[in-house]
Amino acid sequence: MCEQAPCHIRILDLTHYVAGPYCTKMLADYGAEVIKVEKPGGGDPTRRLGPFTNDEPDSERSGLFLHLNTNKKGITLNLKSDTGRKIFKELIKESDILVENFEPRVMPSLDLSYEVLREINPKLVMTSISNFGQHGPYRNFKASELVLYGMGHAMHSSGLSDREPLKMWGYVNQFYAGMVAATASLIALFGVEANGVGDHLDISIQETELTSVDRIIYYLLSYQYTGKTAPREEALGWGLPYPIGIAKDGFFFIGTSMINWNYFSKVCQIMGEPELVNDPRFSSRESHMDPQRRDEFEAIWMSWTTQQSKQDIFLTGQKARVITTPINSVEDLIRDPHLKERGFWQEAEHPSVGKLMYPGAPFKAKTQWQIRKPAPLLGQHNKEVFGALGYTTQDVVKLGEAGII
Repeated sequence: MCEQAPCHIRILDLTHYVAGPYCTKMLADYGAEVIKVEKPGGGDPTRRLGPFTNDEPDSERSGLFLHLNTNKKGITLNLKSDTGRKIFKELIKESDILVENFEPRVMPSLDLSYEVLREINPKLVMTSISNFGQHGPYRNFKASELVLYGMGHAMHSSGLSDREPLKMWGYVNQFYAGMVAATASLIALFGVEANGVGDHLDISIQETELTSVDRIIYYLLSYQYTGKTAPREEALGWGLPYPIGIAKDGFFFIGTSMINWNYFSKVCQIMGEPELVNDPRFSSRESHMDPQRRDEFEAIWMSWTTQQSKQDIFLTGQKARVITTPINSVEDLIRDPHLKERGFWQEAEHPSVGKLMYPGAPFKAKTQWQIRKPAPLLGQHNKEVFGALGYTTQDVVKLGEAGII
């Protein structure tokens, strides 16, 4: 496993939790040298979030931390100390990008605002990720994934129309904001190469959600042109059968549509009963919206699907040119022959947890994405990074004893 980053871009990573670390992970995984700066003693709070390998809570065994920090070097530095800030400013001199996701008040309070740092390095790109941006009435408000999901409208359109709104599970907004921040940082770096001047990027997680590829765009456009808020959708589609089906080993999705009548005939062919197309119970578009007829067809459909594996239904449906997919578990994905053939999953050895499987790159290119090294132990690269600044091993020991690193 190669330890050297294959490009000359150096990034200082002052991030924690999800959005910021995912931004710098994307840059590190594609070759940048990323130095993750953590608080001495505790480090990134994500170290204390599960899931933990073998269900054993430990700051070096958090699955979320291990995923978000591959290919990074790790140092500790107390930015509340004068010496810590002095060392940080030395690192800024040789860095191309600084990514931070503190509350907007924090960096100025540490005398590390963009105005201060650009005096040290005029070409510096500083990417600041926060809940609501660096200015505006909400700039200092706290938020969680639930808060951001609710304020961004996506939650308003999720769930059944006669029930309370629902939030999508996990850190959807955080990951998307990290992806936007990584892209914006590289675009700004191209700007530095063109005009020799750095930039301060203000990334609002709320605003990244409002520009995401999720259905929010559909709702925004609907309101803009009609003045009305689109109703919450209860179903995944129209026509027969219902799009979510039950196989003998799980669930699957099949594309059905009242618009594309040909899909229904193909579904009948898939299960070996093409004559159902002309059955008076199902031969009109209106019958497909009749609850009684839908139930009658579902009984016929399920008597076939529950005898098939979801993978067989998927392959049979695709062969008939019908949009079909198994609803995969994580285990299914890891065993998926297509992903395996493309080399999507990558393994890396970590000193605390051993060999782990990681998701790979979302595209293939000549500049190969790779996991060169696992997430760092807390302060693992202190001697290496500070040594490059001229600090001796004895200096590093003293800085540790003083609580500076």
